[in-house]
Amino acid sequence: MCGRFTLTVSASVLADLFQLGAPPCTVPRFNIAPTQTHPIVLRSGNGEERRWLAARWGLVPHWAKDLSIGARLINARSETALTKPSFRQAVKSRRCLVPADGFFEWKATSSGKQPFHIRYRDRRAFAFAGLWESWQSPETEVVHSFTILTGEPNEVASTIHRRMPCILDPCVWHEWLSATILPAARFADLTSPVSGADMEAVAVNRRVNSPAHDDPTCLEPVPQGDSPGRLPDS
Repeated sequence: MCGRFTLTVSASVLADLFQLGAPPCTVPRFNIAPTQTHPIVLRSGNGEERRWLAARWGLVPHWAKDLSIGARLINARSETALTKPSFRQAVKSRRCLVPADGFFEWKATSSGKQPFHIRYRDRRAFAFAGLWESWQSPETEVVHSFTILTGEPNEVASTIHRRMPCILDPCVWHEWLSATILPAARFADLTSPVSGADMEAVAVNRRVNSPAHDDPTCLEPVPQGDSPGRLPDS
């Protein structure tokens, strides 16, 4: 799964990367947690242009009675998203890009769970494959939300966890955001694990364990001396 991630690059870098103006919520984030607000990228109307949207992490389907379901839908398994009631409609018409520059996974060690920050060595920003929804409360408040697709890990993430968020190659962003319904085979291809050749997993400060901490110390490297335990299944 993906339970925390980062986006520390500048607004100008994001504007250039996603070919948009400066996004909302551009303060560097070192420990983004579920239910918090984060900028996502989606297709603008029926055209080919893109736009930013500030959205809540944790998908809230339009049929939900309240927001609480979102905390349980922060991730969608790519293998089952096409058929799960919570995700299948969003897969067809509400796909989005979730900007990030790294994500955290935890590995069992003899001294407890050790967080690792998994990222590109050059610290470039990238995009997770995401799905989004709009939900309206009984008081007519509209809440936009998103989930991050997860799948099989690449060679770097697999040393830490049995799953990882799906990272999309920039060359397929246009296709992912299009209004076209993706055949199952193509959906599986787009969400397959990216190469880990340019990535690294760095053991970091356990301050990141608390969502109350969101500052550069969350990414401070720590020595790796503990023996690993069993990899988590979730």
